[in-house]
Amino acid sequence: MTEATPPTVPSLANPSALLRHLYDVAVQRALPLHNTAAQLPPPPKGRTLVLGAGKAGGAMAQAVEGLWPADAPLSGLVVTRYHHVPPRPEGLPQRIEVVEASHPVPDAAGLEAAQRILKLSEGLTADDLVLCLISGGGSSLLTLPCEGLTLRDKQRINRQLLESGAHIGEMNTVRKHLSAIKGGRLAAACAPARVVTLTISDVPGDDVSVIASGPTVADASTCAEALDILRRYAIEVPPAVRAQLESGALETPKPGDPRLAGIQTHLIATPQQSLDAAADAARALGLNVVVLSDEIEGESREVGKVHAALARSTALGRSSFAKPCVILSGGETTVTVRPRAEGQKKGRGGRAGEFCLGLAQALGGQAGVWALAADTDGIDGVEDNAGALVTPDTLARAAALGLKITDHLARNDAYGYFEPLGDLVITGPTHTNVNDFRAVLVV
Repeated sequence: MTEATPPTVPSLANPSALLRHLYDVAVQRALPLHNTAAQLPPPPKGRTLVLGAGKAGGAMAQAVEGLWPADAPLSGLVVTRYHHVPPRPEGLPQRIEVVEASHPVPDAAGLEAAQRILKLSEGLTADDLVLCLISGGGSSLLTLPCEGLTLRDKQRINRQLLESGAHIGEMNTVRKHLSAIKGGRLAAACAPARVVTLTISDVPGDDVSVIASGPTVADASTCAEALDILRRYAIEVPPAVRAQLESGALETPKPGDPRLAGIQTHLIATPQQSLDAAADAARALGLNVVVLSDEIEGESREVGKVHAALARSTALGRSSFAKPCVILSGGETTVTVRPRAEGQKKGRGGRAGEFCLGLAQALGGQAGVWALAADTDGIDGVEDNAGALVTPDTLARAAALGLKITDHLARNDAYGYFEPLGDLVITGPTHTNVNDFRAVLVV
């Protein structure tokens, strides 16, 4: 008999593998199967309808199917991102339909799914239970434009918001008021049934009204605020829609709305929980740990520069952080897409990659510092990578290949910078989403 090879224990001898280990621990903590059972309500007198949207939707649906009593009725529809449905466990019968659609820009499949979900909410009674499974990405996956807005309009507005540098709260304020299903409208449509929402947070502060634009949560934002955001970022909407915003005709259900009375919302996974799990794993390896925050926002490259300043001062013995240490943070940064010069190649990348560009540039090849930044859903922006790695020789290796970091920053091209170095972090879809994960190792 051949003796099994013991798993490799992460160590400072391989900093990149150690950082990847911490990322994997953070993702594992946020998987739906590990977090759903404690928050499931008992089966109702009537039927149970499962509705949901988000990048973790497929995994959340499977978790419910595995935990729900086999003899209790269960049906429903959940929409997730293309290629984000996990393999079905052997012997687990499918009782919830899962369909796929586009993210981060909505498409016709997402529109059809939203229409079907809203249709399923009709005819419910007070004896029925609606179990809503909501996770990040639901804003684009659950797309149902308001009256006067076409899917093409919605796609354009979404692209402009994504490229504007607007933070997630601003983007989702607009999305709620231009939707016929978000901002509490789905829950209102389910009345008088009991509604219980299980959600995975991908937003700073875990504001459930912002996650996936809060389809089952009362919305305190206003049409006036949505208009102000559109003006601030110079995003146009059709005149008829603008008139509805100005008149308040597109207002969302507000706190105190009787249709939303008694709705329960449970956070089953959060960014802080994942950072805490990674911190525990790092301490187990003998590292000092600093958790900055799970709510960091701002321009990705600028956040990278701040992390670099902390890492440099630590590496040089000028901070209160004792080496060897790992600096952890989460949140949702933004990328403002720079205008391209005529004929300039379009950049590729997302928030994590742009953070790494800013970090690497500011570190300037500082010895003893490694870093990993990646999105916990496994996809950085719209590319096939989760993020990227930075090493002490990143700049030197790039220069040897003729890559100039300033050029890549100018066109938001993190992918084009880190791919030739072999430093993209590629995981495939993780089937969860608690947003950005960043770890900077200083030895």
